[in-house]
Amino acid sequence: MGIDIRHNKDRKVVRKTPRSTDIYVQLLVKLYRFLARRTGSGFNRVVLKRLYMSRSNRPPLSISALYKNMNKEDRKDKTAVVVGTITDDKRFVKVFPKMSVCALHVTEGARARILKAGGTILTLDQLAQMYPKGENTVLMSGPRKAREVYRHFGAAPGVPHSSTKPYVRSKGRKFERARGRR
Repeated sequence: MGIDIRHNKDRKVVRKTPRSTDIYVQLLVKLYRFLARRTGSGFNRVVLKRLYMSRSNRPPLSISALYKNMNKEDRKDKTAVVVGTITDDKRFVKVFPKMSVCALHVTEGARARILKAGGTILTLDQLAQMYPKGENTVLMSGPRKAREVYRHFGAAPGVPHSSTKPYVRSKGRKFERARGRR
């Protein structure tokens, strides 16, 4: 008698197309799919993979993080590339340096600060025309684990040495105050 093979775990969950219906994202996918195939460049393959990603896997990058990553001697004349959003950071009070930046989206405040410093903001299709193989670029992404939901992951709350945040409606006298907590 043969063994019946279970096929319910066969499917690999890897995106081959973006879930987005945005026509501009779909045109970028068409462009970078061509570049990844024809140039053999790892940069284009990574950009294409990131264009497929969900929004929670394309977290925003603040201009303070952008400054920290680009403020190195070997990165002065390179273009910062973010497949996602670049956001302003009110806590960042230093003078923002002149910088060339490429992103899917740049918020109004971040755009104003980059342009005020004499920097340039490119779209991904403009970048493909300037650097088809991704040369002179620094590819970066935002902090993926910064979402609040990650605080609830890990060893159960209340277990020794666990700093996992419990899902509690409120932090009052009547909420999850068993003998170990009072």
